[in-house]
Amino acid sequence: MDALQEVAEWLESSQKIAVITGAGMSTESGIPDFRSAKGLYNEQTNKGVPMEEVLSAHFFDKYPKEFYRIYKEKLLCPRALPNKGHHFLKRLEDLGYDVTIITQNIDGLHQKAGSGNVLEVHGNASIVVTQSGKLARFDETSMNEEGLSVDGEWARPAITLYGEALDTDVLNKSIQAVKTADILFVMGTSLNVYPAAGLIYDYTGSKSALINKGATPLNANFDFVFDETISGWVDALSAHLSG
Repeated sequence: MDALQEVAEWLESSQKIAVITGAGMSTESGIPDFRSAKGLYNEQTNKGVPMEEVLSAHFFDKYPKEFYRIYKEKLLCPRALPNKGHHFLKRLEDLGYDVTIITQNIDGLHQKAGSGNVLEVHGNASIVVTQSGKLARFDETSMNEEGLSVDGEWARPAITLYGEALDTDVLNKSIQAVKTADILFVMGTSLNVYPAAGLIYDYTGSKSALINKGATPLNANFDFVFDETISGWVDALSAHLSG
């Protein structure tokens, strides 16, 4: 049987779907990835340090002005719009599926597409958190020499930097979503970043598909692997769906 046809039949007999998304989900919206040869991590800053170092707690504490310059130029993408991949997942939700999206991305595009259950493993660049724990949108902040503030209270981007612990509540919810899923879709990730990549081991079912342009070290763990763009896969699968 054709692989796409079998995935379509999975959907006919399933209800709960867990989806893990990475940078490849957003590149078609014009957002550069981090780890490719032309990705952000291979860029140098004004201080001659790699981007990966800039996105660390150490750099943030030592060079906040430079950090915020990069943050505004590279991490905030207010004009980016959801693409076919984001809209496909929203469509599944509209069709009545119980969809949980676990994303490594910090761009908020799944929410822009209207998806209702999104777990952001690394946070959201367009959200800030104040010293007292209050959340606010970036456009509600003001910036001064010390960085961001909301109503006079110091704030910082609500993203997890290198050297900081991930949100355990988000991780636990992600593990539970994968464990209880009928179907697992992994879309647009090289599966090199842990603990997000390790979530696939929590899935014990037999309906898993990886959609990623290029091989990953974990291809063998999936029932089907589609080496293609997200939009190409969505178009091809949609032709097999009746909903």
